Amino acid sequence: MPAALDSSAPTIAHLRTIATPATDFRIMPFGVDAIDGRLGAGGLRAGALHEATAQSATMVDDAATTLFLASIAAREAAATGGPVLWASCRADLYAPALEQIGLPSAAVIHAQPRDDAALLAVIEDTVRDGTPSAIVAEASKVSMVATRRLQLVAAEADMPVLLLRRRRGLNEDPLAEPSAAWTRWRIGTTPSERLEVAGVGRARWTVECARQRGGEGFSLIVEGSDETGRLAVPAGLGHRAAETVGTVRFAAA
Repeated sequence: MPAALDSSAPTIAHLRTIATPATDFRIMPFGVDAIDGRLGAGGLRAGALHEATAQSATMVDDAATTLFLASIAAREAAATGGPVLWASCRADLYAPALEQIGLPSAAVIHAQPRDDAALLAVIEDTVRDGTPSAIVAEASKVSMVATRRLQLVAAEADMPVLLLRRRRGLNEDPLAEPSAAWTRWRIGTTPSERLEVAGVGRARWTVECARQRGGEGFSLIVEGSDETGRLAVPAGLGHRAAETVGTVRFAAA
C-alpha cells in the first residue's frame, strides 16, 4: 500500500495545480449542466468543505446522501488516481453499494475514530498529509469553529472534504446549525421511472443545494449515480428540473 500511495502522489499534486480560467481555484464539475450551471463556479470547489444531510430521518434518504457524497469522491479519485479516506464512528458502510457507483474497496481507506472529536482530528491530519484524493466523513455534531478549520485546511491542501451531517433526532435539521462549508446539501429519494417491464429502475434523488458561496440555492430531481459516479437529469424532467431555483421550501412558497 505505501508504494502504491507514493506512486500516485505526483499525479495528485500535479492535478491539484489546475484551476479554471474563471477562478483562482480548481473545480470539480458534476458533468450535469442543470447542476453545474446553478453553481457559482460551474462546479464544486475542490479545496473546500462540502456538507450534506438526509432530507428526512429515513434509511433510504440516509443511503442516498451517502451515495451522493461517495459519487463526488469517486469522480475525484478517478481523476487523480488517489485513494479516498472514509472516516466514521460507525461500522455500517456497505461496500458493494460504493462499488456500484465507482468506488471499489481497494480505493477506500477506512478510519473509525472513537467519537466526533477524534474524527475531526483524523480529518485534519489526513488533509495535511495530502495522500488521499478526497475525504468523506460522517459526524453528528460539528461546531462552527471546527468547520472553519476544516474549510481552511481543505483550501490549503486543495483537497475536498465531504462531510455527511447525521441527525441527532428525528426532527432535527443538521443544516440549521451554522457552518463555514462552501456548499450545503439536502438529499432525498423520489420514485424512479416506471418501467415497461417488471424490474427496478435507476434510483432518483431530490438534490437541494441549501447554501452555496457565490450563488443561490436550488433544487432538482436527478437520477442516482451510475457506475462512474455520474448523476443525470431524467430525460422527461430535464427542462423542468433545470428551472427549479431556490431551496425546496422557497420554491414551493
